[in-house]
Amino acid sequence: MTTSSSERGVSLGMPELPAPAYPDDVRARLEADAREVIARYPDSRSALLPLLHLVQSEEGHVTRTGMHFCADMLGLTTAEVTAVATFYTMYRRKPSGDYQVGVCTNTLCAVMGGDAIFETLQEHLGVGNGETTDDGKVTLEHIECNAACDFAPVVMVNWEFFDNQTPGSAKGLVDDLRAGRPVQPTRGARLCTFKETARILAGFPDERPGAVEESGSAGPASLVGLRLARGEAAPARVVHPRDGGPHDGPQDRVHEPSPAEHLSSHDAPQDTSVSDPDHPAGPTAEEGE
Repeated sequence: MTTSSSERGVSLGMPELPAPAYPDDVRARLEADAREVIARYPDSRSALLPLLHLVQSEEGHVTRTGMHFCADMLGLTTAEVTAVATFYTMYRRKPSGDYQVGVCTNTLCAVMGGDAIFETLQEHLGVGNGETTDDGKVTLEHIECNAACDFAPVVMVNWEFFDNQTPGSAKGLVDDLRAGRPVQPTRGARLCTFKETARILAGFPDERPGAVEESGSAGPASLVGLRLARGEAAPARVVHPRDGGPHDGPQDRVHEPSPAEHLSSHDAPQDTSVSDPDHPAGPTAEEGE
């Protein structure tokens, strides 16, 4: 007795239809922008990453239509474009919110509170990882590293930094985003929508008045090493916990462990009555005394 594919739970399905074309006016506008991007590169296929940002700025995610457009403009196959678009997490494959809220849950941010922030936001927004709120405002996702460990825990919104976050401050942040209230990142220009961010990442200027000047620079914690290298701060001293050497200030004070403190296997051997005649243990008592 044989069974049909439907009885076995196998769906053969229908072949996927070709991607629909952009409307003529949209296609003409995107082609003009794409040619400007392609002209920046000696090899046209090098323009694929910014072109994917360009089509993402049109619909908020990279659609099959967008990938077909990129393939046409660069003389690539759709398979080559798809391979790149699915490799990088910066390209969205489905509709998402105006604000991509990424919570770092990598090691340092996690132990500093990133896991708690992510769990709090999931409960507060009623969404899971990669999901979007019903109003279409916020897409929540966990990110492996935001490259800002000196400000952990860190949240990013449309790739702009919000440093030293707590569950409470993160809740306030997403509430402001959903309410349309102005939000200023810790570092960087004021926020714009994900579509607007994608166009900037495609290589087009941020045309908002004053936005470039707002971008700022690295935060103080990131610049400590640079200041030391320039001699702008007193050089740090590495002092052994029990070296008893000279000390110039409070930062150089030697920690003298108490007898009750546990000394790790990395500590230097301690002087005993056997190894240090200057510190005898005293006369040995006779048994029974």
